[in-house]
Amino acid sequence: MDDMKVLGLTSSSEFYVGSKERNFRINEYLIVEDKRQGSLVFEVMEANTYNRYLPLNIGGDLVDSSVIESLQAIGYIVDDETVYIGKCRLLNEASYPIETGSRVREPKFDEIKSFLLNGNLDSSLLLGAIKNTDKVYNQMDESLKNLYHTLEDSISYQGDVPFLFNINEMNQYPHIGVFGGSGSGKSYGLRVFIEELMKKRIPTIIFDPHYEMDFQLNSENPSAKTSYGDNYNTFVIGQDVGIDFKDVRPADLKRLLSSTSQLTEPMESSIDLLYSHFGLGKGPADIRTFELLIDDLLEMKSFSSADAIQTEINNSTGETQAKYNRLLSLYKKYDKKTNESTLRGLSWRIRSLINDGVFTRDSQEVAETLFAGKTAVIQGSTRLLQVYGSYLMSKFYNNRRSYKDKDLDYFPPFVIVTDEAHEFAPKGLPKPSKSIIKEIAQEGRKYGVFLVLATQRPTLLDETVTAQLNSKFIFRTVRATDIQTIREETDISSEEAKRLPYLKTGDLFASIASMGRTIFSRVRLAETIKPNMENPFDELRKMADETDDKFFKLIEGELPISSTDLLPLIEILERNGMKMNVNILEDKLNDLVSKGRLEKESGIFGDEFKLKK
Repeated sequence: MDDMKVLGLTSSSEFYVGSKERNFRINEYLIVEDKRQGSLVFEVMEANTYNRYLPLNIGGDLVDSSVIESLQAIGYIVDDETVYIGKCRLLNEASYPIETGSRVREPKFDEIKSFLLNGNLDSSLLLGAIKNTDKVYNQMDESLKNLYHTLEDSISYQGDVPFLFNINEMNQYPHIGVFGGSGSGKSYGLRVFIEELMKKRIPTIIFDPHYEMDFQLNSENPSAKTSYGDNYNTFVIGQDVGIDFKDVRPADLKRLLSSTSQLTEPMESSIDLLYSHFGLGKGPADIRTFELLIDDLLEMKSFSSADAIQTEINNSTGETQAKYNRLLSLYKKYDKKTNESTLRGLSWRIRSLINDGVFTRDSQEVAETLFAGKTAVIQGSTRLLQVYGSYLMSKFYNNRRSYKDKDLDYFPPFVIVTDEAHEFAPKGLPKPSKSIIKEIAQEGRKYGVFLVLATQRPTLLDETVTAQLNSKFIFRTVRATDIQTIREETDISSEEAKRLPYLKTGDLFASIASMGRTIFSRVRLAETIKPNMENPFDELRKMADETDDKFFKLIEGELPISSTDLLPLIEILERNGMKMNVNILEDKLNDLVSKGRLEKESGIFGDEFKLKK
């Protein structure tokens, strides 16, 4: 395409190109042949078409006359011809502005390979396709072809350069944000990312508030050949995993008890005081021991003085007397250091966690899953995940930190993945999981602990955490506040930001820290499917059809049916689990008439329903 030329006013990073034969595609890669600076790779950021019926004014960025003069100088007849124009940005800033009139051409794969691939298949996660790179597909190495399928209108074979995310570079750029609104493909993209982590046998913890992180093989995907069943274990909080209370430190307990509402300063002081009761460095053996201590203190508070307790001691024997002796000892030590309202607040919070089953199990199986290089899926309500997650992240992070800092027992590096991340580390709100997530976001790289945080609302995510998310995968986003947050936290251009509300489901802008730029991509077809994939409206139709079939079989032997004699039929239906009154039954019969399964004849004695002939 020799007619592609640089137009108008240029800079060392941005310029316009024009053609009268070739239209431009957004995010395609081309090469400009600058006379002084040689071959430079650029990306088309915006594409427009001009003809004599439309004014040539591209967002006010160029003066019309300069562009028209440029077009005329390179032989375009702007009054008669359609001209294709692309706004472009160099992948690497040039030393000088691009010379107007420079020739533009399509690249060969080897010329743009280093800009598209920042890792090989062994060291990278295969996430999908780099869009609009199909023209160099046949020039790629065979090892990069036929790797995956994509899904748009139908399942398609690979036709673009693969989008590879170099996992090794997380050592330098450790944390990832996945942003996108409802239905954008965010959760689907997160699933693909997790599939790749499992393939690489990278220890991973997933907090799954939606109970959807099941990895059954997707039979519709021709590329789905890996069985993931042995690569992950699922744990439900309170049933399969929980918190071993003897491992809980005062700081852990404060974080756990703040899950319902923030602890007051007296409550935090009381926790430290209660721990000191068991001796330096010990702590209670189990949650019941701790709960009984609070119960004793509350009963102690019901006495007005030590003498009142002594009177009870004098008037009792055996176990009752031993209890009052215990209360007297507590009274002398803690009466002035505690108050009843604080103790009741702690008691209520502890009982709430006990009732949730948080302290009925331990987390040893989760640790064993990580040591085996597998993925641990933790399921529970959002609140329970916040509570248990704060403990688990803190425990495993400190285990890993102790190994790296103090050369204690080995604990493997691991990745933490969660959807609804703004619920775990919200901006401006205290949550039990927030402090440990912030600590990992700031310090985790040193110790090999990484975060992958997905959310529909990046604006609601804690700003400190957001700032530490080095790479970001950005799916369709509609809210202006979220787009503004994304603009502030990534290198996404103004043109790309304008496109965010209109991206197709599964398309994304991948802002990769190690590459220093944004890549327009599409998530590959997942190799697994989540449970309950049935469309809810298909479900409604299916249930309606099943109900109709059951109803029809029950009434078929009673046909014809008179609308004046429905009570015997109601009795038959009730015996078979279908309760209805006369009005509902008549409506149901009329519904089967409308669906063509029955016919109705009206007479002076009412309606008669018969089998359709």
